[in-house]
Amino acid sequence: MGKKGKREKKGKGAEKTAAKMERKVSRRARKEEEDLEALIAEFQNLDAKKTQVIESSCPPPSPRLNGSLSAHPEKDELILFGGEYFNGQKTYLYNELYVYNIRKNSWSKVEIPNPPPRRCAHQAAVVPTAGGQLWVFGGEFASPNGEQFYHYKDLWVLHLATKTWEQIKASGGPSGRSGHRMVACKRQLIIFGGFHESARDYIYYNDVYAFNLDSFTWSKLAPSGIGPAPRSGCQMATTPEGGIIIYGGYSKQRIKKDVDKGTLHTDMFLLKTEGAGREEDKWAWSRLNPSGVKPTPRSGFSTAIGPNNRSLLFGGVHDEEEEESIEGDFFNDIYFYDIGKKRWFPGQLKGPKSEKRKRRRGRQGEVEGAGDEEMEKQPPQGPVEIVKEVVAEDGTVMTIKQVISGPAEEKERSESEEDEEDGALGQQVEPCPRSNAMLAVKHGVLYVYGGMFEVGDRQFTLSDLYSIDLHKMEEWKVLVEMDPKAQEWLEESESDEEEDDMEGAEGGEEEEESSEEESEDEGGEEQHPSVQPDEKHADYLSRTEQYWIKLARSNMGPDAKEKKVVKVAHAMAKTFYEDSV
Repeated sequence: MGKKGKREKKGKGAEKTAAKMERKVSRRARKEEEDLEALIAEFQNLDAKKTQVIESSCPPPSPRLNGSLSAHPEKDELILFGGEYFNGQKTYLYNELYVYNIRKNSWSKVEIPNPPPRRCAHQAAVVPTAGGQLWVFGGEFASPNGEQFYHYKDLWVLHLATKTWEQIKASGGPSGRSGHRMVACKRQLIIFGGFHESARDYIYYNDVYAFNLDSFTWSKLAPSGIGPAPRSGCQMATTPEGGIIIYGGYSKQRIKKDVDKGTLHTDMFLLKTEGAGREEDKWAWSRLNPSGVKPTPRSGFSTAIGPNNRSLLFGGVHDEEEEESIEGDFFNDIYFYDIGKKRWFPGQLKGPKSEKRKRRRGRQGEVEGAGDEEMEKQPPQGPVEIVKEVVAEDGTVMTIKQVISGPAEEKERSESEEDEEDGALGQQVEPCPRSNAMLAVKHGVLYVYGGMFEVGDRQFTLSDLYSIDLHKMEEWKVLVEMDPKAQEWLEESESDEEEDDMEGAEGGEEEEESSEEESEDEGGEEQHPSVQPDEKHADYLSRTEQYWIKLARSNMGPDAKEKKVVKVAHAMAKTFYEDSV
């Protein structure tokens, strides 16, 4: 009894500490979020002026990470929403909707009235109801300097058949957060974890919420058992029986003033219900100890559900944290988790089949004809280092070293046979190592879009698209190549930092084009003061300052401090000016 009582007291103490930290973070974050709410409202006002659905073919989307890529439940299409892009000085956030046609290998942009505000690090889940629905929850809006954040707690649904966005307002849902995970499970959306960050504080979550897709109501689950520690960016997958698997993730804690220590989680848990998935059913956590070859520790990996009752993990980064800097090793490998067998195994490329290989396989009998089982049972070959060079538009040459696990080893082949047939498998086309990519699986084919990697202090954000047939695991296909000209990197300067301190995150090239179209199409509606030919930003601000202050005041309310109103007004003016020139 004594030990049990101690454990219960310790648990209650931890809950109190977490609640206290959440209140502290919420108070500080609230002050920061007020500064960004006016900018978000202004962006929403621009979106509200769109009154009809416009679908147009377009080139591939601009580079981004932390968006969502989802497979349409009825059509051969992938749906890309949101994301972010950082060019060294500014963060750009998006709320555009792109559709990739798998059969045609083409992109289209779909502009729908009243979309969710711009965001990244949200979650999206597709359900097949009424021609398909895309549900979106949470995420964040960030200032360009990365020091201010607005964390969303809103829930949206995109009706794919009618191409309409709808915000679902229901009380009792999760607090604002990003980096959480969400899955659709038996007519419910289940949300786990995530984090909330202000300029000085942060908190990670391990709570679980369920949204009922029939009653449109939230409920907070209280599972029994010991569950995962608070974390973000984990793997979350459903089992055929209606259970939910949690693996890995990232969290950090403050060990002393201004010093944080990050943790790469590698544990695995199962959340299951004793009943048929009804709201009143009891849920319970249990720890899983899977067998096989587990993924190496990492954060920023991307996940999807593959065929044959397997979830998969792609890419990510392992950061070596020093006192002054962080060096990251990026990955481009795939790991599968067999949900039924509770077993991890690395995805090994087999290489394209040739006539010689087919004949040799016939001579060797059943040993090499085991398909996916062969891929699972084979031990991984030693690592192979490949060096690539990427030249950006500004002439910067980036050397990317990547260490990948070798391909499945062929039985007793001479080097001359390998060269004659296919060349070294390590030279095959494949995505470069990356973190925070967007994944989707359709008809057993995995699609990988975008993400980022770092070289020194410079961040490369990607816009390429790759696919691989998960049934065959033979080779990667390049659907959209990385465009070095799309890589922009601006060195940070103190003056830029000061100017951007209160500026809301803007949209990229796509927003500039749409803003121009809006200004032409608005007609009789109220328009912002236009930028005159060759007018400098300082002259434009001086001429229109009172207009923007009035607009900021109307958004922020009469109680807002004058100093804040002026800062937000200047940020609005700068955003409009830069979109116009």
